[in-house]
Amino acid sequence: MPPRRRGASGFRGVRVRPSGRFTAEIRAGGFRLTLGTYNTPELAARAYDAAAWRFRRPGRDMNFPDVESLEEAEFLAPPPCLVDDEDRRRHRQFPNDADNTDAFFANLRAQRRSDRRHRRAVAAFELENPNTTWTENDPRWEDIWTETTSDDE
Repeated sequence: MPPRRRGASGFRGVRVRPSGRFTAEIRAGGFRLTLGTYNTPELAARAYDAAAWRFRRPGRDMNFPDVESLEEAEFLAPPPCLVDDEDRRRHRQFPNDADNTDAFFANLRAQRRSDRRHRRAVAAFELENPNTTWTENDPRWEDIWTETTSDDE
């Protein structure tokens, strides 16, 4: 059986994210485990190797074959991203922010309701118009059946 193909990153178990960062993941028992997101492909590959050692994978499945033990692989792997008290402090919501959040979502609901009403009115106009440009399979015809009354409450 040929060896598994390596992705664009050049390492096994490492994928390039659209943001340019690198995600390490490993498959085990039919599941895909995400190991984290890293700035360089080498760090993501080190995290993959540490997980591969934990799952007792053979040496040919490693990105760095010079690593000889689980302890060495874990030492070379980047530390996991932990949520600490500073992260919690920076991302907590204060009571005055809750009022702004409620207003934001109320405005968003009103905007969506207005958009649904407009789409329904356009679809109803096209239905009444004998010279419509819409085809029979146009998905905009479904807007005629859009509910708008239940959202007004």
